[in-house]
Amino acid sequence: MNPTEGAARPLIGLTTYLEAAGTDGCGRVEAAFLPQKYMEPIIAAGGVPLLLPPQPVTAPAVERLVSTIDGLLIPGGWDVDPSLYGQERHAETDQPRTGRDAWEQALILEAIRQDVPLFGICRGEQLLNVTLGGTLHQHLPDVIGSAHYQAGGHRFNTIPVEIRPGSTLGGLLGPAADDVPVSHHQAVDKLGHGLMATAWSPEQVVEAIEHPGLTFCVGVQWHPEQIAGEEVLFQAFVDAAAGKMLSRLLPALDLSGAQTTTPGRQLSGVGHLNPSEAS
Repeated sequence: MNPTEGAARPLIGLTTYLEAAGTDGCGRVEAAFLPQKYMEPIIAAGGVPLLLPPQPVTAPAVERLVSTIDGLLIPGGWDVDPSLYGQERHAETDQPRTGRDAWEQALILEAIRQDVPLFGICRGEQLLNVTLGGTLHQHLPDVIGSAHYQAGGHRFNTIPVEIRPGSTLGGLLGPAADDVPVSHHQAVDKLGHGLMATAWSPEQVVEAIEHPGLTFCVGVQWHPEQIAGEEVLFQAFVDAAAGKMLSRLLPALDLSGAQTTTPGRQLSGVGHLNPSEAS
């Protein structure tokens, strides 16, 4: 989908950081923010970004919000709280951002319930897995003996990945992708309910997951927003969001001619869940 003048464009919710930040106008303040790198490819693909800062979770507010947006993107950031998957914090694991974890988990579960297209990047992929009952390797150097996946200093290394045939990613990128940018010291271990691994590094570290029971639910461990000119993944995500938007805007006609709205898909066993009930 390419943006056209006057055309309706899908609304994409992007969750954000909530951290202390230095500014010229306000000094050092607590601020909700997200790097522009995440928003640029959404705009280029025809979406309208809407930032969703961490906040207290209430079920009615989350349901209303997710029913308003057409797609949900969970970006990178600090490590997921290991207590959410039953582990003690490793010495190399970040101090938890529990408020952000809870907010994003609530949004993920509601997006799954309503079958709103969902795209997770790095931390977003990991949190999707944890929210659906999976676990993480907390420190990859302990597992594979290499720190190549995280260069440090806000830099990215690159790795090749093998992609599962027949998956959403396989249909978009083919059987492999070379030189994807990575910056992670954690990775998916046990898969969450309903998820399948769809990409692996040469060391067999899981680099992508999908939920095949949903219209679009993809998580990648790498950072496609860092690839100059990358458009395939973001375009597919925004196109799926455009389809969700249209399903809400265009009423379906039943045989009697009465108009009925198209509901979000209800997955068996998902429903309204608390994050703690997903495992």
